[in-house]
Amino acid sequence: MKLLRLTLALLLIAAGARHALAAPYRIMIVTWNGCEQACQGFQDYLHEQGMDSEFLMRDAGSQAARLAEFRQEAVSIKPDLVLTYGTNVSQALAGALDDKTAQAELPVPKIFMIVADPVAAGLVHSLDDPGRPDVTGTYNRVPETVNIETIRNYLPTFKRLGMLVNANEKNSLVKRDEMAELGKSIGFELVSEEIALGADGKPLAADIPDKLARLKAAGVDFIYLGSSSFLRAQRDAFTDGALALGLPVLSPYELLVRESRALISVAARYYDVGRLAGEQARHILKEGATPGQLPVARMTRFAITINMGVAKQLKKIPPIDLLQVAEIVH
Repeated sequence: MKLLRLTLALLLIAAGARHALAAPYRIMIVTWNGCEQACQGFQDYLHEQGMDSEFLMRDAGSQAARLAEFRQEAVSIKPDLVLTYGTNVSQALAGALDDKTAQAELPVPKIFMIVADPVAAGLVHSLDDPGRPDVTGTYNRVPETVNIETIRNYLPTFKRLGMLVNANEKNSLVKRDEMAELGKSIGFELVSEEIALGADGKPLAADIPDKLARLKAAGVDFIYLGSSSFLRAQRDAFTDGALALGLPVLSPYELLVRESRALISVAARYYDVGRLAGEQARHILKEGATPGQLPVARMTRFAITINMGVAKQLKKIPPIDLLQVAEIVH
C-alpha cells in the first residue's frame, strides 16, 4: 500500500512538472489603435510553432495616458515578452536607448513592429545592432527611393511631392525631414503642411481639407502619406479630400488603397510583418536568444496595390509595367 501511495505521488509530481513545462508563455501585446493583421500574423506563427501562449491584449485607443498604465502593468506582472505596435507605443513601453533606469524597471524581452524609423525614434542604435540587451524588432518600411521611383514610373512629369504632417507624432516629423533630404539628393521638391492641433494637443481632423487645399495651391503632383497613425485613422477624410482636388495619394498602408481612396500603395503585408515578429519571439522564448543580440528583422517582400476606380476618377491609368506587377482593386 505504501508503495502504491508513493507511486501515485511520484506520478502526480511528474504530471505537475509536465504541466509546468507546458505552461503557456505570457505575452503582452500593446497597440495604439487596434491590432489589424499584424497581431494575427504574430499569433498564428506562434501557434504553428507549437508555442502555447497567453496573449494579454492592451489597446490605448489613441490615448497616450493609457500607455503609462500599460507599462506599469507590465512592470508589475513581468510577462515573458512584450510586443509593441507603432512608434508611440514602442517608445512608451521600451523607453529610450540610453534610459538605463527604464530598462532596469522592465527588463523583460521587448519586440517592436510597425515602427517607421526605430533608429530615429531612439529605440535602437542601428538595425544591425540594437545596442541594448532588452529590445529588438522588425522593420517593414519600403526604402523611400522605391516609393519615389514608383511615383515617377506612374507619373513621369512628377516634380513636387506633398505631405500632411502630424506634429503630435514623432514618426511623422521624422518622415517629413527624411523626404526633404531625399528630395535634395534625387531631384524633387517637398511641400509639407502641419495639421493644426487643438487645445488638447491632438490633431484636428477638420483641418485636413484646408491643408490639402494648400498643397493643391502649391502645385504638388502627388501626395505621400509618410507615417501617421492619425491620418491612417482619418483615411476617408484624407483620401476623399485629395481625390476631390484631383491629387493622387501614395500610401505606405495598403488599407488606404483597399478600403479608402488612396491611388497606390507600396507596402509589406502587415500579416507577414506579424509573422516576422513571431520569428523574433521564437528565437527569444524558445531558443533562449537575448533580444539585443538579434538584429532588427527586415521585410524583403513588398506588394504594389492600385485602386483602379480611383485611377479612372483621376484619369491617371497606370502604365503597363506597373499593371504587370501590381494587384488591382476597385
